[in-house]
Amino acid sequence: MDYWILGSIRVMDADEEFFLNARKVQALLAALLIRSDQIVSVDQLMTEIWHENPPRRADASLHVYVSQLRKFLSRSGPDGSQVITRAPGYLLTLGNDRLDVHEFRQRMTEGRGLFQQGRLPDAHRELTAALALWRGPALGELQAEGPILRGFAAWAEESRLECLDLQIQTQLALGQDRQLVGSLFQLISEHPLRESFYRQLMLALYRTDRQADALRVYRSARTVLNDELGVEPCRTLRQLHRAILIGDVRTEAGTIAPA
Repeated sequence: MDYWILGSIRVMDADEEFFLNARKVQALLAALLIRSDQIVSVDQLMTEIWHENPPRRADASLHVYVSQLRKFLSRSGPDGSQVITRAPGYLLTLGNDRLDVHEFRQRMTEGRGLFQQGRLPDAHRELTAALALWRGPALGELQAEGPILRGFAAWAEESRLECLDLQIQTQLALGQDRQLVGSLFQLISEHPLRESFYRQLMLALYRTDRQADALRVYRSARTVLNDELGVEPCRTLRQLHRAILIGDVRTEAGTIAPA
């Protein structure tokens, strides 16, 4: 089976798709998948399912949810995932089943390595494949209030943005400036405090003979950062701004920097 948690939680078996409709069992599965092949204590699982307000006899209810999850997973066969009781809690062994997070991390790591080697088309392919695994916010509509789910959701979103940042760097190094302008404007509207997107947009605009627009982007970034955080743009962004002002921006394959 394939487990998808980079988006709404789904389970695929061949061409068939399965959902867990019970939110508490979803939370149990998500916590065990995030910590796959590691023991998650009963207390930790209770916190993920009920947050700070477990009901009376929560341990009995947890046992029922584990039984339901085991029945759900049994369709993957003897070499598939299993929930094992092991003090002080439970662990989920993935067996031969796949988890999209593992593939995302593997492809992102491979893409970063290829980028550093200067193998830009191969890096772009791997990073694009990594981002294609996302089908929405991590864990979808499942409330991530417990520390395991909340921590994972925060890590996953930051990792997605890091991968996207590296993909854009790769495209810029490949000279795909015009293709990036529209999407970078959109990314800035969604993430107005992420300075790397401003920097990438300024460079793409400058390299497509839109110097004035690049300078306007810098002014916008400076205003947003001052208003929201009371800080000036980072040194790299200021350096690029100065380089654009004097028309002296150096660009090399795999690296993008002001002269």
